[in-house]
Amino acid sequence: MRCPLRIAWNASEFDSAVLTCWGKSSHSDDGAWMPLHRHLSDTAAVARHLFHRFLPDSVRRTLAAAMPGGEEDAAVLCTWLASVHDIGKATPAFAMQVPWLFAAMEAEGLTARDQVKADRRQAPHATAGMLILDRWLEDQHNWDPQRTKQISIVVGGHHGLPPDGMQCETALSRPHLLGWSRHDHPHWRRTQFALLDWAAESSGAVDRLGDWRQVKLPQQVQVLLTGLVIMADWIASNPALFPYRTDTAFDQARIRSGLAELDLTAPWNAVVPEPGEHLLSARFGLPKHYRLRPVQRTALAEAAAAPGAGLMIIEAPMGEGKTEAALLAAETLAAKSGAGGCYIALPTRATSDAMFDRTLEWARRLPDRRVERGDHSIALAHAKAFANTRFTRLFHRGAASAVAQDEAGHGPDARLIAHWWMAGRKKTMFNSFVVGTIDQLLFAALKAKHLAMRHLDLAGKVVIIDEAHAYDVYMGVYFDTALEWLASYGVPVVILSATLPARRRCELVAAYEKGRNGPRPPAGRRRRPAPTPAELHPELLGDIGYPAVITAGTEGPVRITPVESSGRATAVEVRAIKDDPASLIGMLQRELDGGGCALVIRNTVKRVQQTAEDLRDAFGPKLVTVAHSRFAAPDRADKDELLRTLFGPPDNGHKRPATHIVVASQVAEQSLDIDFDLLVTDLAPADLVLQRMGRLHRHERPERTLPARCYLTGVDWDAETPEPVPGSVRVYGAWTLLRSAAVLHPYLDGGRMVILPGDIAPLVQTAYGTIDIGPESWLPAFAAAEAQAQAKRADQLHRAKTYRIQSPSAAGSPILGWLHGGDPLQDEESPEGRAMVRDIPADTLEVLLIARDGDHFTTLPWLKRHRRVALPTTTCPDDDLAKAIAATTLNLPVEMSTPDVIDALERRHPWLDAWQSSRDLEGQLVLDIDPDAGTDLAGFHLDYDRHDGLRVRRL
Repeated sequence: MRCPLRIAWNASEFDSAVLTCWGKSSHSDDGAWMPLHRHLSDTAAVARHLFHRFLPDSVRRTLAAAMPGGEEDAAVLCTWLASVHDIGKATPAFAMQVPWLFAAMEAEGLTARDQVKADRRQAPHATAGMLILDRWLEDQHNWDPQRTKQISIVVGGHHGLPPDGMQCETALSRPHLLGWSRHDHPHWRRTQFALLDWAAESSGAVDRLGDWRQVKLPQQVQVLLTGLVIMADWIASNPALFPYRTDTAFDQARIRSGLAELDLTAPWNAVVPEPGEHLLSARFGLPKHYRLRPVQRTALAEAAAAPGAGLMIIEAPMGEGKTEAALLAAETLAAKSGAGGCYIALPTRATSDAMFDRTLEWARRLPDRRVERGDHSIALAHAKAFANTRFTRLFHRGAASAVAQDEAGHGPDARLIAHWWMAGRKKTMFNSFVVGTIDQLLFAALKAKHLAMRHLDLAGKVVIIDEAHAYDVYMGVYFDTALEWLASYGVPVVILSATLPARRRCELVAAYEKGRNGPRPPAGRRRRPAPTPAELHPELLGDIGYPAVITAGTEGPVRITPVESSGRATAVEVRAIKDDPASLIGMLQRELDGGGCALVIRNTVKRVQQTAEDLRDAFGPKLVTVAHSRFAAPDRADKDELLRTLFGPPDNGHKRPATHIVVASQVAEQSLDIDFDLLVTDLAPADLVLQRMGRLHRHERPERTLPARCYLTGVDWDAETPEPVPGSVRVYGAWTLLRSAAVLHPYLDGGRMVILPGDIAPLVQTAYGTIDIGPESWLPAFAAAEAQAQAKRADQLHRAKTYRIQSPSAAGSPILGWLHGGDPLQDEESPEGRAMVRDIPADTLEVLLIARDGDHFTTLPWLKRHRRVALPTTTCPDDDLAKAIAATTLNLPVEMSTPDVIDALERRHPWLDAWQSSRDLEGQLVLDIDPDAGTDLAGFHLDYDRHDGLRVRRL
């Protein structure tokens, strides 16, 4: 039974010393402040509200399972911890920061020694609060000192970084910072204990502390409690919701008003879908004649049959409806687990943008078994989300509003809203439905400040991971650790891939099962080595059938369910072509003589731009479109939308060009539902070449005349051993490219046809296997390339582990120093954070792109909003204009990420000092380019236009 919100937070009986303790102080000149006891009671009320009204059932169950009194105990524990989180502010080290407020405390005997000011940073109030709570539990409630820290660490970590043992010892060695020195007045400890007694009595914890003495909290529960207290503290610290008040009476109307103004949405309460004949129409708006495909029926059936909500891996070819299968399975898995939302992770921002549209259509049609108001929130989670117009339309006048209804909503029971509080960094993932890059999931394994909040928001969701084959060894370290923690929370996970190498398949299942089963118990001094993933799951090696659905991480053995064929098959003819413009142009002229649309994929932006230039000379500029990653964010979003419009499904309402050529980088490889008649691709790893082939004849088109044909280039086929171009080797490594060439060699120029999807699994397993393949004369080059690949893999594994969090330890072990052992990031969503989880240069420069018009500066002349707006150089742009400028981010190539370029940009715009008062523009580098003449910068010439993106050449 849920307890009502307690109203016993009456502070009128406090002595005058307690009442002078301050918790919040305004930075303005109005002298506003708030007593510590009021902020503590505010935070407690918010935490209790979050527990009952915001947390999904799955999270509440995880917390309840750790407590002797179940869910009611968990609610009391959350409320009590929130009510004591800032007890460390009742110390000399904290109180003296505002002299006029401290003067009132000194008048009541709460004095400080002179040296406090010099070294007060050695006892930050979160660490001090942890130590005070430890002492109170030991002295007042007879707790074993070995048991207190699993509770008090929540207080110690409420500012985002749980302290380690050394930090605790440092603070304890300076008792004058805590008010515990023998020279200090006893008022300090009496005041601290009075506040703690009051919080325990008011929250109801005083009646439970005796029973809690023997509890051993799992580390994942400690993390969730920390995340909840951080969230409650952030909300209660917002003066717009909880204005500063100095009186002692607990005002329930004030609490209700603040929570009503906050207006958080309720979690999703999923309904198990019935696999009826019109399910695709009901969920995705497809025509009613669309029926569930075999992989979709199997995923639904396996989710329903699984004894619990565990791990599901769906391996199926491109175009088989894996995304819809995962979303439908997620409904069942959410209903089983009590998950209150869904996170969908994709490889890139572009693929996330494409998936956002599909998820929006699905989420706004979902039934809900217990909806009180009918609102759920949705968000796009990546650094350039606000360049996506479909997403920004969910916000009022381009800025986050308290409640902004989806214009396409279907009545009061199907509203999707954008929520103002969950619009900022570190809070986006709290939305019920979130689509974003894989980085957002990998960050869950990265040592970074406020990591507990990310765990809290992921712990209440079903997680869908698309294009799992696209993540390399380095990213895999973070992926597996995140998967382990998700399993420890009981999070259902669905992984999608065209096909996975057998070893990788075993690693994913082993990581999830490790998290689900908990840490291994000690086995004495001579502990046997842990079995490898392949040894644990030999059934996942070799031929498991294709397509297939794998379910694991629940009771019983791993279940492998082959899927019947959908009947779709594409025979692709593969030909080699020389890597020179004349060969490419001549082939395209012959192939497209009667019309057709061709896709040319290059492995580097430089090759994309050079190829596009050659083809425009031959075919004319109107017949060639360019797509790559070196566009400003708004132009990149427009480019992705153009590709989906021109080359998407036939029923999207747009006319397909009779003849056209798209020259693209890997942005056209993943998660874009686009379709071409002819493919030219640089040699890439085998799974990616097959993924690219999946763009051939993807949709049924009666008018199509060209056969499915793929030309492989970017390699010297005439050499004794194939020699890929240097740019491809830098991107993928020689070993994977040579293995790819070897498995595809029998299919070249009159050999066998590649049959999709039938050949996908055997080709990929062979390419990533250990047996020798290819002509015997290639083997020496293969051996050298393999040695280099193994050395790189070992280096990646070593470096990735430096900033990765550890696996959950035994229950009762506090998360002391959880994020230490390296410098935890203050902001994991910064370029530095993305670099750490993706193994990319951390110093890649990001600039804001503006236009130069003579001696004046404007926004880009083709923007949809704020086009060609004159930019101020003596004042700061207003908020709306600042957001438009901040959205025009552009990544410079690695060769330009140098101190000389940074210095040149900073000297170029001394007037940027006037922009530093904008939260959106502060600290940003700005690059101006004349749209007609380009610009010179630090030894480089740069040109930019909306069609080709950024072009760079050395002077």
